[in-house]
Amino acid sequence: MRLDEPPSFAILSVNVGRPAPLGTWQGEAVTSAIRKLPVMDANIAVSATNLGGDAQADLSVHGGPDKALYAYPALHADWWEARGVAYRPGFMGENLTLDGPAEDQVHIGDVFAWGPEVMVQVSEPRGPCFKLGLLTGQADAPQQMVLSGHCGWYMRVLGPGTAPVQGSLTFVSREAGSPSVRETFLAKAHRKLVPEARVRAIMATPTLGREWRATLERALRS
Repeated sequence: MRLDEPPSFAILSVNVGRPAPLGTWQGEAVTSAIRKLPVMDANIAVSATNLGGDAQADLSVHGGPDKALYAYPALHADWWEARGVAYRPGFMGENLTLDGPAEDQVHIGDVFAWGPEVMVQVSEPRGPCFKLGLLTGQADAPQQMVLSGHCGWYMRVLGPGTAPVQGSLTFVSREAGSPSVRETFLAKAHRKLVPEARVRAIMATPTLGREWRATLERALRS
């Protein structure tokens, strides 16, 4: 598949979870909804901020319109398993486990149809936190995600409704000149690899998530 070819995805699994104890971090008990399990129903309700049956423990950094859904490409499974992480659908905390291209072929602002009712749009990459280390049992797992760029992406819901659990994300549209998820991730995680002018162009992308834009603004000021 060419980098400029519009992506499409088969949905391998739709996953949800509720806040539950995850472990201990710096002497404090940690609650998280990062543990997701596959949905067994044929359909699922999709709202502007969440999937039916899903929830977040810390709404200051998770959830909200720009992070209604988290998608992860299953093609990264072998990479994680080679590093001792027993990946399964939902293991990275993703709502959508996808069979299709990676972060370099998905762009900020890409719109997809999920069944006849639901429309979703790519908003920003995932920035991993310490909870990924607790989940995997490997403290450096967040760093490994940063170094590899195997981050996945968040999506906002443009049109809520009921979506099929077995199905696909069908490409609808792309904004001209929009950055890929990978480039957007690099602009934050590997700042020196992306020229300042390009970082500013990424920040100017209308559909970029507000949190990611604010992080890039802070990075440029530092």
